Amino acid sequence: MTNSESHARENQTILDVFVLVGFSYLNNLQILLFMVFLVTYLFTVMGNLLIILLIQLNLSLHTPMYFFLLNLSLLEICYTTSVFPQLLVHLLVEEKTISIAGCAAQMYAFSITGLTICFLLAAMAYDRYLAICHPLHYTTILSGKACAQLMGASWVIGISVAGAQTTWLFSQPFCGSNHIQHFFCFARPIEKMVCTDTWKNLIFGLVLLVLFIMGPFFLIILSYICIISTILKLQSAEGRRKAFSTCSAHLMVVTLLYGTALLSYLKPSSDSTPGSDQLVSLMYTAVTPALNPLIYTLRNKEVKGAFRNTIGKFIFSTMK
Repeated sequence: MTNSESHARENQTILDVFVLVGFSYLNNLQILLFMVFLVTYLFTVMGNLLIILLIQLNLSLHTPMYFFLLNLSLLEICYTTSVFPQLLVHLLVEEKTISIAGCAAQMYAFSITGLTICFLLAAMAYDRYLAICHPLHYTTILSGKACAQLMGASWVIGISVAGAQTTWLFSQPFCGSNHIQHFFCFARPIEKMVCTDTWKNLIFGLVLLVLFIMGPFFLIILSYICIISTILKLQSAEGRRKAFSTCSAHLMVVTLLYGTALLSYLKPSSDSTPGSDQLVSLMYTAVTPALNPLIYTLRNKEVKGAFRNTIGKFIFSTMK
């Protein structure tokens, strides 16, 4: 068989399943990785559930800021759950396969939650902008209805864009090797398996990046330019410190998420290796969601106070 015939046959290959290569190259560390990722996943879920519980049980936290934080915690749970159960199973079995439909479902769930988080972080920046730059109109502008509308818009955008991206990508024919050099169904390695011209996929990916990932980021930057300008005009040093402290947790979350996510999207393909790509992906799928509950509890007096009150009420009720 000639090289051209072999190449033609490869291009005509129809795939039924994908193989998620993941951490197969660390064959002797599979059990250790399973334990580390299991603990990380459980810590993420329990930490975010704790924040949801505290906000629900404490009326003092029923404000727009904590409404958005509750939804962020819920999204973080869904975000990590779209990746880690599959990864944990694959660390324990030899056959690390996933059906094309299953891969599409995982990518869709991951994309929905990821995109919704981006827009939710922009809504949280808008919340801080109103609280600091327009405090007298804060409760009027950001009513319960307005909060629900912002949250609903974030979900609608996430569902719509993720649906368009997943449908577009999985409507293309796949050929060649069915091995995905990643631990979950991420768009970039799957795009390399498409048989058709890749320039359309590149354009679609660029539009997605600019409008729906960088778009919310630019809104966040714009909000904080206004916030910092207002804070610097405050006469009281204590007032400036308190204003900055209300933004610090949100800024840290934005920095962690966008810093690692943009590194993954903007890193040139020539500099990419499976190991480095997976390490970067672990940062925004595992490390950032796990750190968020710590950031919002350790750096937030209201949440820490609510935690103490809740524990105190529980102990008091059990002693009756």
